[in-house]
Amino acid sequence: MVIPASSTEYLHVPVTAPAGVDLAGAPVHIAVVAHRANPATDEWQTAAWAEGAARILIGPGTDLVLTPGDYKVWVRVDPPGAEDIVRRAGILTVT
Repeated sequence: MVIPASSTEYLHVPVTAPAGVDLAGAPVHIAVVAHRANPATDEWQTAAWAEGAARILIGPGTDLVLTPGDYKVWVRVDPPGAEDIVRRAGILTVT
């Protein structure tokens, strides 16, 4: 995905639940980082569910203002049970 740094919009991250797991009420977080390592604890932002995807508002006027560059997008879901699922979801380019 490519967006301009001046845009304020929702970043949507599709999430596929493991077989037999309902994610509807599960906490979900998104991290958008410029490094290659796993996100640090303080880099995770609380996200919300919208039509099967996690989403977070990014851009000017939000808690996640991004300068031009390439970012790794991560999603973390904590469904009921022992699992705490963390996945790299893709690349976001901010121009």
